[in-house]
Amino acid sequence: KRGEKKFNTETFDVIELAEHVKKQQWWNKMFGKNNSGPAAEKYSVAKQLAIGGVSGWCAGYLFQKVGKLAASAVGGGFFLLQIAHHTGYIQIDWKRVEQDVNKAKKQLKLSSDKPPKEVRTKFNEVQVFVKNNIVLTGGFAGGFLLGLAS
Repeated sequence: KRGEKKFNTETFDVIELAEHVKKQQWWNKMFGKNNSGPAAEKYSVAKQLAIGGVSGWCAGYLFQKVGKLAASAVGGGFFLLQIAHHTGYIQIDWKRVEQDVNKAKKQLKLSSDKPPKEVRTKFNEVQVFVKNNIVLTGGFAGGFLLGLAS
C-alpha cells in the first residue's frame, strides 16, 4: 500500500525521580528514610569502605573531567576575547571593568559576614551525616582523591 505512513505510537510513563528513589529498598537500607541514618549499623566496615571508595572515585573522576572542560572553556573564551581586543574587533573599557569588580568585591564582603539560614541548615545536616557514617565518608574522600588523580 503506497502512500500510507506508519506512526510509532509508544507511550511513556513520567516518573518523579526523587519519589521513586525514596521508595527503593536499597536507598532506604543504605541511607535510612531521613538520609542521615548511620550505615555503620547496616554494613561491615569493608563494605562501607568499598561503597564509599567506588562512589568517591566516580565523583572525583567526573569532577576532574568537568573541571578540565570548564577551565578550557573559560580560558579559551578569555583567549578569544584578548585576540578580538588586539585585532580591533572590540574595545574594552578596563576602568569600568575595574569599577564593577570592586563593587562586586564590596557586595561579597558585606554578605559573607554571616551565611544564610539555608546554608547553615544544610551544613549541619552534612555534619550529622559525616559523623554517623565516618567510615563511608572516609572511603568516599579517599576514592574522590584517587578519582582526581586518575
